[in-house]
Amino acid sequence: MLSFTDYRLQQREYLLRIARAMTSELGLSDVLRLVIEHAVTLLAGQAGLIALRRSDGTFGIVASYGIERETLRRFAPLLQDIPPEVLADDRTQRVHPWLQRRLAAIASSIDIQFGDAVSMPLTIADDLIGVIFIFRGLEAQFTPMDRQLLADFADIAAIAVRNAQLFQQVLDERRQLQTLVAHTEEGVAILDPGGYIRLFNHALTRMTGWPASDAIGQPAREVIAVVDDAGKPIRAPDIPLVQSQGDEQPQRLEGWLIRRDGTQGPYVGITLSPLYDNSGQLFSIVVNFQDVTRFKEAEDLKSTFVSVISHELKTPLALITGYAETLGREDVRWDKKTMREGLAIIREESARLNRLIEDLLDA
Repeated sequence: MLSFTDYRLQQREYLLRIARAMTSELGLSDVLRLVIEHAVTLLAGQAGLIALRRSDGTFGIVASYGIERETLRRFAPLLQDIPPEVLADDRTQRVHPWLQRRLAAIASSIDIQFGDAVSMPLTIADDLIGVIFIFRGLEAQFTPMDRQLLADFADIAAIAVRNAQLFQQVLDERRQLQTLVAHTEEGVAILDPGGYIRLFNHALTRMTGWPASDAIGQPAREVIAVVDDAGKPIRAPDIPLVQSQGDEQPQRLEGWLIRRDGTQGPYVGITLSPLYDNSGQLFSIVVNFQDVTRFKEAEDLKSTFVSVISHELKTPLALITGYAETLGREDVRWDKKTMREGLAIIREESARLNRLIEDLLDA
């Protein structure tokens, strides 16, 4: 027969094996399943459940063992108005009368005989994240040693659950970010420090003709080609691998994208934003592509318009000025015919200039 010391050592060893199994899992649902299965097995229970605390302070059942899914909702009264002492980390107390009464009412409603129950909070640094309930049949009662064992187990389980919650939170945030990036109208690529593409969204596929499946894993310089108005390649600025003062500022350039088939794509404004870790090492580069083709075309049209209008305005003004200065010379006496012809040209060019101005005002 095992001595008490050997028995405790055996329990500790079992707890360590359980801890390794739980911490090897990162998915929250898998961790919760392992926690409740091991908790019931460890205490030789009949059934059990885990309730996690919601953001509003209420509790919700998230995992169970030995309880039919259809009857699980009948255990909701266990989670309503739980007295603080039930959630206290008291490792010696017997089953609380409140818990005993609620359990008796639940058992009678689902025709299951639970003779005893034990609860233990899941806490991290005094932060209550949930509670474990373990149930036994009529043949056996929980002892203070059982409660102590469950408390030791709950310490490990709480860490595993919190880690899984944090991992799930990261996954959810990453999924939200990926969805946002995938469906934004602007092109987005994320590069690793070596310049290899790790993310390539739908908008960038539309701009470049490169499917994400082909672009990801390729060096960015082989996928993204940008040229100026003269067709000369534009080289992206170097991004320092180690952060120094001012490196956090994004770098910008503009040019025409060259599509995968060699044709000219949209005119884009490109922003390169380096991301550094806490040690100042570059770990990612976010490249944003904004299609500004319409603005570019509008700017070019404006330049052409100004050039044409400038020429059209200067021509009559030059003639008016020239004839006015010529006719106004005091060292020459012009005959009437020459004066009439010169004044006629001034009137014609003045009328032409007036029409140009009216057309501009009506445009």
